[in-house]
Amino acid sequence: MSHIALRTRAAPDSALIANWPDHADPVGYLHSVETGAAADGPGMRFIYFVAGCPLRCLYCHNPDTWKFASGRVVTLDDAIEEIRPYAHFLRKAGGVTISGGEPLTQRNFVGRLLLRLRDELGLHTALDTQGFLGHKVSDAWLDAVDLVLLDVKHADPGAYRLITSRALQPTLDFGDRLTRLRKPMWIRYVLVPGLTDAPADLEKLADTLLPWGEAIQRVEVLPYHRMGAPKWLELGRSYPLGETRPPTAENLAAAIDLLRRRGLPAF
Repeated sequence: MSHIALRTRAAPDSALIANWPDHADPVGYLHSVETGAAADGPGMRFIYFVAGCPLRCLYCHNPDTWKFASGRVVTLDDAIEEIRPYAHFLRKAGGVTISGGEPLTQRNFVGRLLLRLRDELGLHTALDTQGFLGHKVSDAWLDAVDLVLLDVKHADPGAYRLITSRALQPTLDFGDRLTRLRKPMWIRYVLVPGLTDAPADLEKLADTLLPWGEAIQRVEVLPYHRMGAPKWLELGRSYPLGETRPPTAENLAAAIDLLRRRGLPAF
């Protein structure tokens, strides 16, 4: 497995990427890639980590992906050539996931990359997103996405804003839309002691997710960790959750059990 970030020239202003003309041949800003991943979609995955994110999550383990300047400039051909050596294996063993950062900050580049991954290489595609910018892409854009890994940081609007600095409603609207489109979803929820792990938090999460019904294939309860803390320090930032410890195995099991008792496919 590799997680390699290569930097070349600086990326342009984020607004330029966010509003790239549809007729243009876009370039992307790729922070890193990972091969042989087994936790970001079904089977073994090749992951593109793109640069740029509008959220500022308190426990972000990749704060180095927040800015476009953290990425290296790649064309669509460049990105395809990075995965091509693995394509035959991935067609049988898993597929490709586009993560970040937030992939929808580079929606024109990512949309065209998804189309080529599907049509040219025949790969299963997954999009790892918080859904905050979901309103920026069309239903047709989503056609090339086989699975959405939707990160729901909290089900309470106030707590969500505290965690991310952004509003919750765009994520909920995106989940509603994916349900309408019958687009399969894996929900991802980070269990943070003292922040997202109270029974009331989990009950509210269940209330929020249950209306999405069969569109939800699984709910992944991910234990909070502090592996990203050194990156915050390298960037000259204090880590907000420095005193918070990961949940115990018992805490994690209890959260999963609560969600399962509510009828959700939690793991």
